[in-house]
Amino acid sequence: MRHQLAAGPSKSWTGAGFDLFDSKLEPPSSRPAIVPRPALVNRLDALPRASVIAITAPAGYGKTTLLTQWAAHGSARVAWLSLDERDNDPEILLAYAAAALDRVEPVDPEIYRRRSPGSFSIASTAVLRLTRAMASMQAPVALVLDHAEVLHNPVCRDAVAELSVHLPPGAQLAIATRETPPVPLVQLRTRGVVLELGAADLAMDTADARALLANAGVHVAPDAAASLVERTEGWPAGLYFGALALNAGGEEGAVEVPFAGDDRMVAEYLRSELLERLSPDQVTFLTRTSVLDRMCGPMCDAVLEGEGSAEILRSLEDSNLLLVALDRRREWYRYHHLFRDLLHAELERREPERVGPLHLRAATWADEQGYRELALEHAQRGGDTQRAADLILALAQPTWATGRIDTVLRWMDWIEREGLIEQSPAVAVHGALIYALLGRPIDAERWVTAVERLPAEGTLDDGSTLESYFAYLRATLGRNGVDEMRRDAEIASGGLSPASPYRPTMLHAAGMCDLLEGNPAAADSVLAHAVDAALRSGAAPFAATILAERATIAIDRDDWTEAGVLSDRAHELVRESAFEDYWTSALVFAVASRVACRRGDIDVARENVARATRLRPLLTYALPVVSVFALLELAQAYIALADTAGAREVLRQAQDIVQQRPNLGVLTKRVEDLRARLDVIRAGSLGASSLTTAELRLVPLLQTHLTFPEIGERLHLSRHTIKTQAISIYQKLGVSSRSEAIDRMRDIGLLDS
Repeated sequence: MRHQLAAGPSKSWTGAGFDLFDSKLEPPSSRPAIVPRPALVNRLDALPRASVIAITAPAGYGKTTLLTQWAAHGSARVAWLSLDERDNDPEILLAYAAAALDRVEPVDPEIYRRRSPGSFSIASTAVLRLTRAMASMQAPVALVLDHAEVLHNPVCRDAVAELSVHLPPGAQLAIATRETPPVPLVQLRTRGVVLELGAADLAMDTADARALLANAGVHVAPDAAASLVERTEGWPAGLYFGALALNAGGEEGAVEVPFAGDDRMVAEYLRSELLERLSPDQVTFLTRTSVLDRMCGPMCDAVLEGEGSAEILRSLEDSNLLLVALDRRREWYRYHHLFRDLLHAELERREPERVGPLHLRAATWADEQGYRELALEHAQRGGDTQRAADLILALAQPTWATGRIDTVLRWMDWIEREGLIEQSPAVAVHGALIYALLGRPIDAERWVTAVERLPAEGTLDDGSTLESYFAYLRATLGRNGVDEMRRDAEIASGGLSPASPYRPTMLHAAGMCDLLEGNPAAADSVLAHAVDAALRSGAAPFAATILAERATIAIDRDDWTEAGVLSDRAHELVRESAFEDYWTSALVFAVASRVACRRGDIDVARENVARATRLRPLLTYALPVVSVFALLELAQAYIALADTAGAREVLRQAQDIVQQRPNLGVLTKRVEDLRARLDVIRAGSLGASSLTTAELRLVPLLQTHLTFPEIGERLHLSRHTIKTQAISIYQKLGVSSRSEAIDRMRDIGLLDS
């Protein structure tokens, strides 16, 4: 598996289907003024038991430089990842980590399997796949995570923590951060497997300072160097800024160097000692391009409304002005992070009125070049809320399809935080559906309520009417009974663009209305067309669900041969598309279990039941029709396996949904009939199948490093509630400890083994 990546946004990637930056997977290129730190590099290599290296210091202390030197001259094979804000999505973080490892030695594509929406599984099962990939390598590898302070997504931080405690023998994790690293330091210290370096370790002495200044073309006497070290407390960035100022026109001893990184003093220093010594054109270029995370000549030309930026970038790089080339062609660059922060602060001071327009010109350029997510970021920063909302509307569905759930949620949070729901009704429709798909009915209801207050007037860019969008939402959620669901499906079908990816959903809704009204033959015909439409639109997981629904119709008419064919096809679609952990697959696995029981393959039946059970927390009243349908089939599978306790628990969940959404046609009667059937069956003993949805949400977190109080924080529950649920899980599993529970859940398929 090899990927074509770029310094700028890449248009294609065979692993995950979303853009990557090639430069994030390479250590920054060495600069002439860099001072070798052999003693520190040797410290990183000196402790073979240090599976985790944590380098924590303020900006400008050379954390990245040290790891770059270690990668180049140390004994470890290094996979490099420079983190940024976009990595606050577990899917992106995992993809980049895997791509970094793949550059050292090819890894199994299975590592990219998507996580279950709305779950914490990436902090456990997905990370286990990553560690298995590291363990399977021919020689140990060290994964470097640079600039880890940007990670604030709790699931991403938990994923890094899980990686740190589950590293295979010989493998290492090196983290550079300005803040507390996202690893359980106390646990790692107790095990004696962590090496920690701080600002005091990274501070330069007089010899280092003289070498740094000399490499930058500045020569000072030993006592002057000692004085500089004393004033800066050995802060490497302060020493380097002094060298830049001297090269820009100062005289030896005439430059005052800032004290150890104090923000106010550094900003004042940059202004008085460095920028004042550069030409006005250079200062303008530096400050105005500081709005860009990454830049190339054409992008800077567009933002500055000028020409010749490519030559200026090369000149700045040659002058060692803290500009880092991101590719060997010297086309894409970025500023040193600290330097960019200071430049941007200076822009805000000098020309605050220009910040917004600069971002908007960057957004226009990025959009024209096809870098729409980059355009969205600049539109948000530039305050163009309408353009940002339009971009979110265009990006939400394809981004969701690649598994980047947290990225889409971040956009929806921004829409809500900025008060843009009323200005962006089509986006609001997406928001409501997304929360429904994540098994978050309360959030979904909040967005639906907001949508219902909006006028259904206007036409979208693709030609769809806003009325059809609203009807599409109502028909999908099925909140008001079968009759309204059918009317809404017809309205949506009449108003959606012929090319709309949501047309198959409305065809499916029409077929389900036939089924809910007790007309399975008509439903089967419509659903057959819906399968074809879903496949043409690229919605394989949805097509698999429809195939499973058709299989249930075949089962009801006792045609198990046809049911098996449809079920097998559905299961194959899920497997090929790597959507085993998506809510749409719950029905697929439940039906597959029933078919397996009919074939006498009990082991396969139990395996599929376990897979369906893992998805139960995502089945809520937010999507009542599909959820109840899946739960009824799962209950039938449990009955076929002679597990009445499991069937009763699943039925209770279905009954809860029916209480919230009572007008579900024949499904309501099927729930009642199944309850009556179970009432006359002798109760079975409680086991894993009787886990509640609350307990199932806890299951993936039990195998992590998190304590009960920490798990409670993640699930917004008290420590007492988590402990009570855990004890209940232990009792149902017949175990007495957390470790035994994890082993048992892996044995029965509730956790990946």
